[in-house]
This record gives sequence, structure tokens and C-alpha cells, in this order.
Amino acid sequence: MKPLRLMSALPLLGALAACSPPAPETPVTPAVLVRSFDGAANAASVQTYTGEIRARFESELAFRVGGKMTERSVDVGALVTRGQLLARLDPQDAQLAATAARSQITAAEADAALARAELKRTEALLAKGFVSASALDTQRATLDAAEARLKQARTQAATASNQTAYTELHADSAGVITQVLAEAGQVVSAGQAVFRIARPGERELLIYVPESRIGSIETGEAVEVRPWIAQDQPSPGIVREVSPVADSATRTYGVRISLPDGDALPLGATATASFSRAQASRLVLPLSAVTRNGEQASIWLVDGESRLTPVAVDVLAFREDGAVLRDRLPEGSRVVVAGVHKLVAGAAVRPVEEGSTPALDVKR
Repeated sequence: MKPLRLMSALPLLGALAACSPPAPETPVTPAVLVRSFDGAANAASVQTYTGEIRARFESELAFRVGGKMTERSVDVGALVTRGQLLARLDPQDAQLAATAARSQITAAEADAALARAELKRTEALLAKGFVSASALDTQRATLDAAEARLKQARTQAATASNQTAYTELHADSAGVITQVLAEAGQVVSAGQAVFRIARPGERELLIYVPESRIGSIETGEAVEVRPWIAQDQPSPGIVREVSPVADSATRTYGVRISLPDGDALPLGATATASFSRAQASRLVLPLSAVTRNGEQASIWLVDGESRLTPVAVDVLAFREDGAVLRDRLPEGSRVVVAGVHKLVAGAAVRPVEEGSTPALDVKR
């Protein structure tokens, strides 16, 4: 009888459950990533580039003759003095060439001495009438040719002697070795760089600027430089050189910034160069913040009540670093920068600040 009573009670329990009110659903406010813009940000314009501290004067040292390098005396970072031996080539071939050149001098001297003796005998015979004047002219020409060959042999011997001296590579100035480009046992050709040496003195910052912004940088322009090892100690810089040719690999333009107060900065250190612009700036938004409906572009703003509002904007250009807007945004604007294709106008959201400084571009 007990199982029968339980089965009869099941319909009653179902009816009671159907009469119970449903559990209330907790509303979920979606979070959106926003970037805030204020009036000061829209008015300021600073372009920052990262570069490397280099010496004002650098040179690559190379042998003036080719051969097998048998010795390397310095390493990267070595301080060298003027005339110090840096590397040496195998001198055997150069010494043999010098010996052969000296032998040529001996042979040429013998020929010249014989030609002089022959000329004297011909002059004596001509005085007695035993030879004609043409024979004397022939001997004089022979002597001139012998003396010319002697002069040539001496010049070649001097060149061969110099070649022997060129098997040693000496520092042409004091400085620090910043790069070693060849090792002992390697066969190098004449003029092939073996060392790069930086001379002491003025330092420079070498940066690379993209093609879209190189036109705004001019020689003599003031720059603020901040070394990474001392961010709180900015130093003044002046643009000394703007490369007229783009790098073949990166397609960027090298810019050298002179640092009058940067003698103490270590070579190879990293620093940033900041260019301030007085012209009116353009606001650059991330590409992910802009949507397009046909030809019209728009962005999404979060108002004071945390609700979404679409705003049409005029985009001057879509670039690799973002979309350039023609007009500024109202002060305090909060722009949604991610997931804009899923937003609905008027929806309540929970804005999450991106926390990064807006990218700005100078109006050209």
C-alpha cells in the first residue's frame, strides 16, 4: 500500500511546484574597454622614438692588403691608443714579394752600369772615328732605358716594403672597440672591415623615423632625450643629421641627434627622443574603436550614465598606428576601443579604463 500512496502524491507535488514563482534573474551589465580623452590630451602633441647611443665619430678599420689573419690582439670594449697593434696577417707572401722586388733592383742596377760603360766606350770610339754618331745615339738610348728600369724597380721595391708593413693593423686614433668583425684564422680581403672603433668625445642618439613622419623633423630642431638608465635626468639634444635615403630593410630614415651633455652616456645604451609640436594635433584612435557603415565611420562613447551612444566621425586616414580623426572629441570623452561590432545604442555598460595615454599625431 505504501508505493501506491507515493504515486498518488506525485501529481499533487507537481501542481504545488507549478504554482511557485520563478527565481528572479540577476541583471548582468557587460564591461567595455574604454579610453578617456581630455582637452589637455587633445591639445598636446609629442612624438617619441627609441634609439641607441652612438659615438659622434665612428670608423671601420681594415687591412690595406688581403691575407690570412693570424692574430687578433683586442676584444670588444677594449680601450686602445693611437698606433696600438690590433691584428696581424700572415706576412710570408708579402715578405717574398719584397725580396723579389729587391732582386729586381740589383738586376736593374747591373743593366744600368753596363749601359754606362758601353756609352763611354762608344764615345771613345767615335772620337777616333771608328763608329758612327748613330751608334752613340743607340748607346745613350740604351742607358736611358736601363736607368728607367732601375727607377721602376726601386718604386716597386718600396711598394712591396709597404705591403709588408700593411700586414699589421694599427689603431689610427684612440677610442673603444665597439665591434669585432673578423677572427684569427679567417682570410680577409683588402678593405674588409675587421674592427669598428668609436672615438672618445661627443655622443649622439641614433633613431629611425617612419616615412610618414620624417617630413616633420628638421635639422637643428631641439629634442628632449631621456636615457633608460636615468629616466628622471633628461638632457637636451639637437637634430644634427636627417638621412636622405631610407634603410633598405626597414624603409625608415635614420636621424642623428647630437647630445652636447651626453659624454658620460655609455655606448649602446637605449634612450628615447621626444619631439614637441606646437601645431594643432590630430587625434588618433585605435583601429578597433572605429566602425564603418558604408562610407560613414562612427565610434561609441560612454556617457555619464554609463550608456552607449554612437557618434559619427570624420576619419582623415587609416594608418598602421590607428585612425586619424579630423575633429577633436569633447573633453572627458570615453571611447570604446574593443568589441564595438557587438554594441547596442542605449545599452548600459560597465566601462573599464584602458589606462594608456592616447596616441597623437601632428597636423601636417
